[in-house]
Amino acid sequence: MILTDTHTHLYSRDFDADREEAVNKAISKGINRFFIPAIDSSHTTAMYDLEAQFPDNVFLMMGLHPTSVKENFEDELKHIEEQFKERSFYAVGEIGIDLYWDKTLLKEQQIAFKRQIQLAKSKNLPIVIHCRDAFNEVFEVLESEKGDDLYGIFHCFTGNKEQALKALSYNMKLGIGGVVTFKNGGLDKFIAEIPIDHIVLETDAPYLAPAPFRGKRNESAHIQIIAEKIAELYGLHIEEVAAITTKNSKDIFGV
Repeated sequence: MILTDTHTHLYSRDFDADREEAVNKAISKGINRFFIPAIDSSHTTAMYDLEAQFPDNVFLMMGLHPTSVKENFEDELKHIEEQFKERSFYAVGEIGIDLYWDKTLLKEQQIAFKRQIQLAKSKNLPIVIHCRDAFNEVFEVLESEKGDDLYGIFHCFTGNKEQALKALSYNMKLGIGGVVTFKNGGLDKFIAEIPIDHIVLETDAPYLAPAPFRGKRNESAHIQIIAEKIAELYGLHIEEVAAITTKNSKDIFGV
């Protein structure tokens, strides 16, 4: 059984004490593909170090996280462009709009999101979307960029069925993580109505650990718990969920 974590911040300082142990623990459970989203230039070196440590298992993205969009966002976008000149990546991400913490830089977030979508299109790459308290704003940008060359993953999807279907209409797959195991998360009420061909699994480690680890550090090994919950909701064996969702991740990332 091969499982894929399509979104994990294994370079986070939360793993500094036991990073190798955490990765090997996941690999021992059949989770041997880790897709790593970027945040901003201050994390680039840590991402490259992680890739060097686990070259057969780690697949890097490059992008500017919306909560890192500040007044200097143009400098950050230049950093991203420079990285692409030096090497290849598997996606542009994580990018998007986050209005949970701060609404004052919405315009800058919209500009950065759109520019990075256009960068992904120019590279024939998927995007990985971060959306928090901003479904309407994210959909507005996606609507302006829609087309066959727009595709990717709606990371950490926590919306309703209507929003899920709208995300799918923009060639997005839904990244399903620990929230699907939460009693009041809402996803468990409708997710099985979404064809599983549109689902990928993720942890967003070290954040959003699934039950019964909610509130503790999340890790990629917990993908197994998420896969078991998806299997329960869809009425499938976990081996089927692993095979289908890993295939879905390969369709997106090309590897």
